[in-house]
Amino acid sequence: MSTKVILLHGAIGAADQLLPLKTELEKRGASCFPFEFSGHGKTPVSQTGFGIQYFATELKEFILINNLQQAHVFGYSMGGYVALYLMAAEINLLGNIATLGTKFDWNLETALKESKMLNPEQIELKVPKFAESLAVRHGAANWKELLARTAKMMIDLGNHNLLSAEKLKSIENKVMLGLADNDNMVSYDETKHVFNQLKSKQFYMLPNTKHPIESVNVDLLSHLLLDFYKS
Repeated sequence: MSTKVILLHGAIGAADQLLPLKTELEKRGASCFPFEFSGHGKTPVSQTGFGIQYFATELKEFILINNLQQAHVFGYSMGGYVALYLMAAEINLLGNIATLGTKFDWNLETALKESKMLNPEQIELKVPKFAESLAVRHGAANWKELLARTAKMMIDLGNHNLLSAEKLKSIENKVMLGLADNDNMVSYDETKHVFNQLKSKQFYMLPNTKHPIESVNVDLLSHLLLDFYKS
């Protein structure tokens, strides 16, 4: 039986960013199931909710509808946060989780700093090519609303970090935390702090890699993930 892996993208990202990793994992015999959170990519904005808790509910529904209970998970950035939050809430739903570049150190200062980077007008002015790429990925009529909702989500996390030490310590499944060695958004210290709260854990660091998923060597990552899931 092939290893089933759910792939989760990051904030203001989309499922198509994980297609290169999907290809490499499936070359090695895995069955991959990319999931796209509402309001991202080609998935319509939900009028009923947005944020970590809502995304976790969406992910749970996706798992149940597709009979993916106990499938393993790879969560990039926000995707890793959502997966760990769901794992703490639903003990028997998921298999093992691997993350990459997930930001855990949420406080109001951090949230304000990160959310200021999501100002659509400033992005259009200072990095127009990035604005164009967001419009292509999420739709010209949708990307600005996505950024506004994401900024609010960050402020909410700054006021109340959902992954408390108590929640992390309750997780029984194996978790492998990953970090890019040149990540300028996520620190080693915050990743190690979460690592220390977990019961069954591993850690990996990708060399010569930055935070964006496009900078990842998917051949190397796919090897690391499958070795972990099969261990």
